[in-house]
Amino acid sequence: MRNLIFALLITSLFAACSSQGSNESYFVTKLGDDTLAVEQFLKTESGMAATVILRSPETRFSKYSLELDEAGGISQMQRTDYPPAVGFSGEGALTQSIVRQGDSLSVEIFGENETRSYMAPYEEGVLPFIDMVHWPFELAFNSAVAAGQDTVNQPLLSGNRISNFIIADIEGDSMTIRHPFRGVMGVNVDTEGNIKHLDAGLTTRKLKVNRVDAVDMNALATRYAQNPIGELSGAVSAEYSIGDANFRVDYGSPQKRGRELFGGIVPYGELWRTGANRATHFYTSEDIKIGDLDIPAGEYTIFTIPEEDGGTMIINSETGQNGNSYDEEQDFGRVPMQVEQTDNMTEAFTITVEETDDGGRLNLIWGNTVYYVNLSMN
Repeated sequence: MRNLIFALLITSLFAACSSQGSNESYFVTKLGDDTLAVEQFLKTESGMAATVILRSPETRFSKYSLELDEAGGISQMQRTDYPPAVGFSGEGALTQSIVRQGDSLSVEIFGENETRSYMAPYEEGVLPFIDMVHWPFELAFNSAVAAGQDTVNQPLLSGNRISNFIIADIEGDSMTIRHPFRGVMGVNVDTEGNIKHLDAGLTTRKLKVNRVDAVDMNALATRYAQNPIGELSGAVSAEYSIGDANFRVDYGSPQKRGRELFGGIVPYGELWRTGANRATHFYTSEDIKIGDLDIPAGEYTIFTIPEEDGGTMIINSETGQNGNSYDEEQDFGRVPMQVEQTDNMTEAFTITVEETDDGGRLNLIWGNTVYYVNLSMN
């Protein structure tokens, strides 16, 4: 009954918003050639109403209703999800509720069989952080421009904690917003801080968000319902053997998605996590040699510095860390890489170990490029 009542309320809200279609705005988020998310949103006197199609890891249709307090922070917010099979025309189910209670935020997550509740801190002006969704950023930039300061700390709620995103005014219509651990995004805004374009190319996500003319959300819902993108950089664990030596590589596998890879989203001459998400891990059951470097049996992490003519592979002794966490003091050693081009195009970044006449090769394969180092068994 609760879900039905809320569905009727939210349907009424969006019906009212539709009558003011000229005030609605739209974002399209792309990762390379793939459309990752489409957002329709309407600013109200007290907050924001938004409709979102998100295609990763599964297709999800959601509507948000946000009411702001007098300081521009969350007073209350609800999220309703809709079954992809019927789209926004079907009956939605309330899946999240956030309500301010004094200096705290009461958060409830509604599942099919249980409800999870927890308290989160409240900070003045706090907005929701919704991964891969950017309408809250619009409110953040509106507030930052109104403040008229060179830099503004924007608190965003993620889970049960608040993270500070730093918004900086650069020049003209150019601003930036710094994610606490993914990096800096460049943003073009109008005089009120409405986002025209957001480029996350320097972050680990490398998304691009554009403000577009009106789109048919129902038509897109039908188109994308059974066409999810999947994990952006799925986890891969692969095992190989050469003679008595067993190898395992664990890494995140980003997709090409029509992008320029080496010399593009992976700059030459800069440290690369060699995959995505968790640091790339390499295990050998036997003592081996990578290039001229003696490697005792055990587990290591791999980082690289790609160059157009080869580059460097870094064998690091630290394990268990995220790919953003690199400690040079933990380097076990460095070896030069070789590079070759192939006619076969590999969409998903792939690491292989193959046997050769002289021992073996550790290959880093993406697009039409293969970086590799030679292995020899001790």
